[in-house]
Amino acid sequence: MIRMLGLVLSVSAVIGTIGAGVAMRGMGFKGSKKLLFGIIAASCCLVLSGAAVNLTSSPAVAAEETGIAVVNPEQASSNGLGFIGMALATGLACIGAGIAVGSVGSAAIGLVGEQPGAIGTTLIYVGLAEGVAIYGIVISMLIFSKLAS
Repeated sequence: MIRMLGLVLSVSAVIGTIGAGVAMRGMGFKGSKKLLFGIIAASCCLVLSGAAVNLTSSPAVAAEETGIAVVNPEQASSNGLGFIGMALATGLACIGAGIAVGSVGSAAIGLVGEQPGAIGTTLIYVGLAEGVAIYGIVISMLIFSKLAS
């Protein structure tokens, strides 16, 4: 029951944010950025509180609710945190790579428009920016190999 509360908090935050955005757009609201940031902050608080509820509840409690036997509750908790670490490594690396490719790519297109012979050089820079995402995936694979053993 406790884990369900965390899930409900997280899902309600996402649905509430989407619903508020659709309602504001439907009404033709030309609001300020303060309102938008307030809604996003409230949504983040709900998601984090849902995650905190899920992380603080014991795996043994969840096992009793579902009828599944947990051999080592400490290992189950550390595995969950390992999976969160994998998700953060991949997600943040991909966000960083997206930002880098966006700025490098736009500059590269501008340069190729002026000097068409420089396309090879610009592809190298874009590839280096993409490498950041690959490093995040490699780190996630390393974390997963530690969790699987």
